Amino acid sequence: MPIRSTGILALSLALITGCSAGASKSAPETPSKAAEQSASAKSGEDIRLPQANASFDYQIGGPYTPPDGVQAVSRDRTAKPAKGLYNVCYVNAYQTQPGKAIDWWKENHDDLLLRDSHKELVVDGPWKEPLLDISTPENRKDLLDIVGPWIDGCASAGFDAVEPDNLDSYERSHDLLTVEDAAEFAKLLTRRAHDKGLAIAQKNTTDLLEQHEDIGFDFAVAEECAHYKECPDFMDAYDNKVFAIEYEKDDFAAACTSWGKDLSVNLRDRDVVPAGKKGYVSKRC
Repeated sequence: MPIRSTGILALSLALITGCSAGASKSAPETPSKAAEQSASAKSGEDIRLPQANASFDYQIGGPYTPPDGVQAVSRDRTAKPAKGLYNVCYVNAYQTQPGKAIDWWKENHDDLLLRDSHKELVVDGPWKEPLLDISTPENRKDLLDIVGPWIDGCASAGFDAVEPDNLDSYERSHDLLTVEDAAEFAKLLTRRAHDKGLAIAQKNTTDLLEQHEDIGFDFAVAEECAHYKECPDFMDAYDNKVFAIEYEKDDFAAACTSWGKDLSVNLRDRDVVPAGKKGYVSKRC
């Protein structure tokens, strides 16, 4: 499973229910919409796709001034977009955040948390994130009532696109969820994003590449696609409109050697900490 980062939790409700802030070349082809533009003023005609091979910086662990030459960034939905760049908004759509966020879900939407036959939460172990129960149309609709406003917030803040994370949660569900469940919820998310004028990314998992047009995904954010030998699959599906993140130097080097002229590749530290913090790494081909 590709490595992900979920950021650092804050105490406010806005941060509790989402990921907190925490991680090149010519001017971007598609500059960010002004932050003050209201979501209600947007439409599908306003959707901007990322430029293929745009220099990219993955900042979901916390925002910081992008390195020189960077044209696109991904930041948590609680952060502000980077002025003048193509901005992707991170939303944890298929799992909860860890820590205090779990209490919020239990208190407010316990019926939407996935539980096993023993009534225990099904948890993404490495990240301590309970899975959301997308197994029924009713649950998916109720979850959209929660996640949908987060996507709306990305639009009203001035982001250009959204990346709903943990699309592949079914792989960690002990067979309680299916790839079809993930696809059906993704269709709701893509419709919501497009209605607000946002492009939307397929986040990881090659299982859904054949369905990406039917679902409505516009581009991809792929973690460790070089490590798992998946980059060409994503590149073929999305005409090279792929932001690839690698966490190992050897994988980054291999990606740059093989696809660096066509693919946006960003080497990051696994905790995607902001610049200036211990452990920070961010390089591009």
